[in-house]
Amino acid sequence: MREKLFRSIDRIVEEGLNRIYPGATLLIAWPDEIVYEKAYGTLDFERKTNLETVYDLASLTKVVATTTAVMKLFAEGYLHLHDRVGRFINVEKPKGDITILQLLSHTSGMQPYSELWKYLRGKELLEEILKIQPIEEAGKKIVYSCLNFITLMAVVERITDQRFDEFVYSIFEPLQMKHTRFSPGHGENIAPTSEREGKRLVGLPDDELAYYLGGVSGNAGLFSNVKDLYRFMSALLKGEIVPKPVVKLFTQTVIEASNGKRHLGWMCPASGTSSGDMLTDKAFGHSGFTGTTIWCRQDGLFVIFLTNKGFIKRFEEEIMRIRALLHNVVFSSIEEKRSIFE
Repeated sequence: MREKLFRSIDRIVEEGLNRIYPGATLLIAWPDEIVYEKAYGTLDFERKTNLETVYDLASLTKVVATTTAVMKLFAEGYLHLHDRVGRFINVEKPKGDITILQLLSHTSGMQPYSELWKYLRGKELLEEILKIQPIEEAGKKIVYSCLNFITLMAVVERITDQRFDEFVYSIFEPLQMKHTRFSPGHGENIAPTSEREGKRLVGLPDDELAYYLGGVSGNAGLFSNVKDLYRFMSALLKGEIVPKPVVKLFTQTVIEASNGKRHLGWMCPASGTSSGDMLTDKAFGHSGFTGTTIWCRQDGLFVIFLTNKGFIKRFEEEIMRIRALLHNVVFSSIEEKRSIFE
């Protein structure tokens, strides 16, 4: 039965090779038990991928780094979900009244993105991003916004009195996540993405805001591989990063708005998205613009799928079909166990 499943998985992933992405890595696992892992294709049509190949995670940064940092501070009593942004950073109202929960669930009313990166750099760019006010009333609609997670990064830095990357690394290091870094720079086993300013990006964020903020951001900029992310997901689900009740709160709470649902930081499955069609509201995951995803079923079965689709075509959307096919096959074929939170 498993061999038939693995053949289906290979066929689905290989359908995108050299057309949507030059290569990919995949890992399917329970905490402490790898079900299937494989590297496909190449980094750049020349060098072969392997299970250590490092990918630009793009918006997976929002959950692996930023949400995890917020969970850690929540578990240690530095913030709660209804704390307002203005408690931690000096911003005018109405932004100052936006809550941590609204930032995490994308119900803050903030605009999706900012073009300020075209004019500003580094600290000045961050300061101007933090001044941006919401365009809608908070709590009414889900509007996916990178600005929410840049704001959360600023909150984390203010509470910890540390640089965001330093605090995040302090969480990763006990897990031996040695290949998980912001902007690791050029490396032989780092998958390149798109081109910027006439140069191919290798080890630098594909995301413009993260790039021009200096490579470290709450919305994007983190790089990793399937091996490190397996360690991360296993530790998260076992309650080794924060207590299990905190993990449950962030991954099982459903925030409903007129136009959709979210968990806290994490996405809530929806048919027609990268999650596929099999998962319920008790599952959680996220995707990244560069072609990356993590999805986890409520019993702890998770799929990590990393690609560098931007190497071929930055705004390629056909990867959504590959993701849906992959997750449907995996989550329908592997029998469900008891929920990890029961």
